[in-house]
Amino acid sequence: MHVAIALYPRFTALDAVGPYTVFAFAPGWTVTFVAATAGPVTDDAGSLTLQATAGYADLTEPDIVVVPGGPGTVEALADRALLDWIASARGHARWTTSVCSGSFLLGAAGLLDGRRATSHWGWLDQLATFGATPVGERVVRDGDIVTAAGVSAGIDMALSLLGQAVDDRTAQAVQLAIEYDPQPPYRCGSPATAPPGLPETALSLIS
Repeated sequence: MHVAIALYPRFTALDAVGPYTVFAFAPGWTVTFVAATAGPVTDDAGSLTLQATAGYADLTEPDIVVVPGGPGTVEALADRALLDWIASARGHARWTTSVCSGSFLLGAAGLLDGRRATSHWGWLDQLATFGATPVGERVVRDGDIVTAAGVSAGIDMALSLLGQAVDDRTAQAVQLAIEYDPQPPYRCGSPATAPPGLPETALSLIS
């Protein structure tokens, strides 16, 4: 399986690196970071740069497409080259996926009309503008379109797809290899469990 992870300026690092780590551990799988042109792309913090080793024209038929989110999504909604590549690559891919606000790019590429989809809780309802049915779940699969909620949910999504593409044991082995055993010190990973006022503070960190 060949996984293509799209990069664009001001993406959120874990949106891309979480799925990358899961898929890169899968035996025999290839993961390629792709952008408009091969070269460095800097994340939303401005301090981490990933190297895209292929341009869109170089990788037209991936088996899985992963589109990360981040503050740069707003500008990327007008990136015709990126949106056209997402729509075109979907024709060959087994799954076209997103993490966090990357689902808005799937929507702008015309992939979410009539589909169930998710995104970061702070912007979830806005998916309806693309004809999608917003769903407040961590990973949502609707046919060949798979969307993950905010940032860390990309790891869950990648493990789920690996289990479906290969088998549960392989996905479990990867989960164990990366020691993905979440035990957060606070029970506030969702607005439903967060203390009053904390959602507003959290959104101020990523807006």
